[in-house]
Amino acid sequence: MSELETDVLDSDTLTEALKRHSIELAPEHVKQLDRYCKLVWEWNTKLNLTRHTDYEKFVSRDLVDSLELSKLLGEGEEVLDVGSGGGVPGIPLAILRPDLHLALCESVGKKATVLETIIRELRLPTPIYNCRVEDLLGDFRFDVLVARAVGPLWKMLSWLEPKWHCIGRLLAMKGPKWPEERGEARHRGYMGKLSLRVAASYPMAGTESDSVILKIWPKGSPER
Repeated sequence: MSELETDVLDSDTLTEALKRHSIELAPEHVKQLDRYCKLVWEWNTKLNLTRHTDYEKFVSRDLVDSLELSKLLGEGEEVLDVGSGGGVPGIPLAILRPDLHLALCESVGKKATVLETIIRELRLPTPIYNCRVEDLLGDFRFDVLVARAVGPLWKMLSWLEPKWHCIGRLLAMKGPKWPEERGEARHRGYMGKLSLRVAASYPMAGTESDSVILKIWPKGSPER
C-alpha cells in the first residue's frame, strides 16, 4: 500500500467507504454501524476481536458478508450467530434487520462480556449466550444458525450432529476452499444425513476468489 493510500484510509469515514462500494444504507443504520466500529476497535486494543480495524476492511469484508447473509433470512426468523467473536455477522444483522429475533453465542467469557457491553451501548435487543452452541441448543430452537470463521465445516457439524431437531438450517460463510472442507466432512461421516447447496457466491474483496454461503439442512426436511 502506498503512503497516499495509507493517508486516505487513516482519514477515512464509514460514509466514504460505503460510497466506494456502492452500498446505500439508511442514515440511522450508518450511524449505528459507525458506533459499532468505534466500540469494537476500542475494545480490540485490549482483547483480540477483529483483524478489520479500518472502514475499508469493515465494509469490504464484514459488512458485505452481513448484507449477503441478510438476503437469505426471512422476515421475523429466529437466528443464532454461532461463535460471534467480535460480533460479525450478528451485530450488523441486528442493526440492519430489526425484524429478526437474533441472538449471539460466544463460548469465550471475555469476548461474551465485551459483546454484552457493545450491545448495551448500541441499545440492541439482542441476547448474548456465554456457552457452547451444542449446550444452548438443548434448551432453544432456531430457524437459522449463522456461522463465520468459527472453524472447519466438519468441526461445526460435529457440534451440531445430535441437535438438528433444534435447527431449521445452517448458513455457513466460507472461502474458496469450501469443497475441500465439504470433502473432509463427508470423509468423517458428518454429511450422510444432511443436504448442502451453495446459497450465495460473491467476490471476496482484494482477491480473485469468491466467498460462498453454504446452506445445510437435514435430509428429508423441506428446504427453507
